[in-house]
Amino acid sequence: MRRRTCLLLAGVLVAASGCGLSSGSPMVDAVRPGSVGRGEPLKGAELTVTAKAFTENLVLGAIMGIAFQAAGADVLDRTGIQGSIGVREAVASGDVDALYDYTGTAWITYLGNGEPLTDPQQQWRAVRDADLRNGLTWLPPASLNNTYALAMNRAAFEKYGTRTLSDVARLAQSDPGAVTLCVEGEFANRADGLPGMRKAYGMRVPAGNITQMDTGIVYTQVAKGSCTYGEVFTTDGRIRSMDLVVMEDDRKFFPNYNAAPEINSGTLKKWPAIADVLAPITERLNNSVARRLNAKVDVEGEDPHRVALEWMREEGFVE
Repeated sequence: MRRRTCLLLAGVLVAASGCGLSSGSPMVDAVRPGSVGRGEPLKGAELTVTAKAFTENLVLGAIMGIAFQAAGADVLDRTGIQGSIGVREAVASGDVDALYDYTGTAWITYLGNGEPLTDPQQQWRAVRDADLRNGLTWLPPASLNNTYALAMNRAAFEKYGTRTLSDVARLAQSDPGAVTLCVEGEFANRADGLPGMRKAYGMRVPAGNITQMDTGIVYTQVAKGSCTYGEVFTTDGRIRSMDLVVMEDDRKFFPNYNAAPEINSGTLKKWPAIADVLAPITERLNNSVARRLNAKVDVEGEDPHRVALEWMREEGFVE
């Protein structure tokens, strides 16, 4: 999954320059406070924001930086960094100040826990409490949850009417030929992917009904109906643009990857208003919003920063 790249660096002390954090450019958006940043509570702050190098995180990083600017801060943009571990180390060390990260990545990848917590708030609290010892403060999470799912096209949905993964398991039992899966290789072999999902739901799908392919091809094959169900990421913009129907994970098998601000604790102590600036923005971020913004970049070819700025203005967060 995109959130888990650069993991081979996990056992290595990663210098900031090793993951591309040695450069950056000032954010110079002509924004003023809207519903956030009134009174410019971050006036005088010099803050550096970062983000990982995939669409959603680039948009979230820009949203964070724009909010800080509206609140009066001078902001250095160091978004677009490959990998998760190096970015996290940079925030923990104070080389950068903040990013939107994912609770599941923290719980499983950073903190080394084998089993996810099924309740998203419980998982966030566990991550927050553990990372305080690491010089990191996690602010409350968004409902935006970028995790695995199965999806089908509209014609298949109208034919079979499945809405949940339990429905898919029942269909596989009653009509084995109806359930064909397109998945990427990693998902096909991960414990928190296809093998675990099949076990959790008692989903019997013959090996001949499962086709492995690159992630991007999965979406197009599902849209064309070449397979009934395909592995998707729940906030991917192609779900919206291709009119795919996502199956509910009704047994809460897949880990929660809720986006939440991850802030260097020293920075937050010096500038506690960061929490108030980001709170209403994080609260507004959900899967529907993420799909729409991601689609503007991945489908319509727009610039992630421009997409973030337009959304912040549309929402009235900035002027």
